[in-house]
Amino acid sequence: MTRPLLLRGARLIDPDAGRDEVGDLLVIDGRIADLGGTLAAPDGAELLDAAGAVLCPGLVDMRAALGEPGFEYRETIASAAAAAAAGGITTLAALPDSVPALDDPALVRLLRARGEETASLTIHPYGAATRGCRGEELAELGLLREAGAVAFGDGQACIASARLMKLALSYARCIGGRIVQHPEEPVLAAGAAATDGEWAMRLGLPGVPAVAELIQVQRDIELARLTGGALHFAHVSTAAALGAIRAAKADGLNVTCDTAPPYFDLNETAIGDWRSYAKLSPPLRREADRLAVCAGLADGTIDAVASDHQPRDADDKRLPFAQASPGAAGLATLLAVTLARGHGGDLTLPRAIELLTAAPARVLGIEAGRMRRGDPADLCLFDLDAGWQIVAGELPGKAQNTPFDGRPVEGRVLGTWKAGRRVHG
Repeated sequence: MTRPLLLRGARLIDPDAGRDEVGDLLVIDGRIADLGGTLAAPDGAELLDAAGAVLCPGLVDMRAALGEPGFEYRETIASAAAAAAAGGITTLAALPDSVPALDDPALVRLLRARGEETASLTIHPYGAATRGCRGEELAELGLLREAGAVAFGDGQACIASARLMKLALSYARCIGGRIVQHPEEPVLAAGAAATDGEWAMRLGLPGVPAVAELIQVQRDIELARLTGGALHFAHVSTAAALGAIRAAKADGLNVTCDTAPPYFDLNETAIGDWRSYAKLSPPLRREADRLAVCAGLADGTIDAVASDHQPRDADDKRLPFAQASPGAAGLATLLAVTLARGHGGDLTLPRAIELLTAAPARVLGIEAGRMRRGDPADLCLFDLDAGWQIVAGELPGKAQNTPFDGRPVEGRVLGTWKAGRRVHG
């Protein structure tokens, strides 16, 4: 039993409930007992003056690699949990392309349990769509679903076979599951290090044409139309692919998508003089695509923003650009870089928070990302206007491979609570 906690005078924003008001929130026994208006403090309660700060649900990150198992030199569950707490994240969906891949129900259960052990982060594992994430044969989706897999995909690998994708969508539909695709036609993308065009040519880098994303998206939309399956596209980054997804939604297909902060905050020029921290998969795009992603966030075409956290060790990045591992750390910077779109006028503050809380929870079908009476008190308190600078080497957690190194941002997490227990701040 812990003391009741009363947070006073915060700006309470809960997009799931349409709430945006100044008021109090009371936590008793790890759950939200009451919120809104001026509340009386129970005897012995801890009082926290939150005036001037925003209090929202703990963030839900729907796409992150944890490093463990298999790549503990890059990241561990413990270090990822610390970075997540510092970023206001209390719920995370973990990618399945670890070593071993999450194609065994026992591994799904183990990862869920390891999340509970942190006492700060709920982990919802993705199940591998194919055995070993190799794209050769379907994994046991039904058993993985029973073990707690929140959706199915092959992580950073595209499910290239149209036959396998059709089977996966059909099978997942029968068990109430969703298939998550890395939308990049793999033959066109093979060996690429940047988006094909003037910038890649100037740096002498092998490029992938941006149309590789559209080709994969269009194929899989038609398979979703054929099967009636639920399909999600990860880290969408091009205007053309967003147009196809927008049309699919208008047709009533069960198609959703997310993007990640690099694709609405950076463009291909960020690779500069072969800056390997800005080497991503998919690669950074042209400015017109970045602007299209911003528009997709505002008009609802893009359902959620995910960190797309891909921890890399310094030795993974200290290589010639074409040989360096793609991927960026994103847990601690997720909120601040997303808020930049609000500061820039592209998004309202409630919409920015929705993209990080209620919206990803809806896509995943989980109970998180909201503030209701009786819910676990998973909370994020932040100062909307507090400025700080993202510096590689000074981020919480083990992974430091941020493409935003040196970028000034506004929006600092003041406190994170998991089930009423303060885990950061």
